[in-house]
Amino acid sequence: MCSLFAHQPEADYEGQTRSLRIGGHGTSIRLEAAFWAVLEEIAEGEGTTLGRFITTLHDEVLAHHGEVRNFSSLLRCACLAHLSRAAGRPVGDGLARPRFLVAAE
Repeated sequence: MCSLFAHQPEADYEGQTRSLRIGGHGTSIRLEAAFWAVLEEIAEGEGTTLGRFITTLHDEVLAHHGEVRNFSSLLRCACLAHLSRAAGRPVGDGLARPRFLVAAE
């Protein structure tokens, strides 16, 4: 049942740290290799570099929310949204699902 997931190449989920400048400050972001590959695909589709895409996303989140919390998680969710959209699934309402299901009485 889980062979599709269990047989992934280890390199796909190996952590990679990349250094870049956001808001004039040097920072490092650690993500799994598969997420970096999707982010590079997104940046290419936007006609920009990965660094510029990440910086722009950070700036837009800051402008929209007033702060940027857990940026690495936001990047992972951006990858999921991109892949969902590419698969033809709507992502406008978010990807999160309720954590608990309440049984009907």
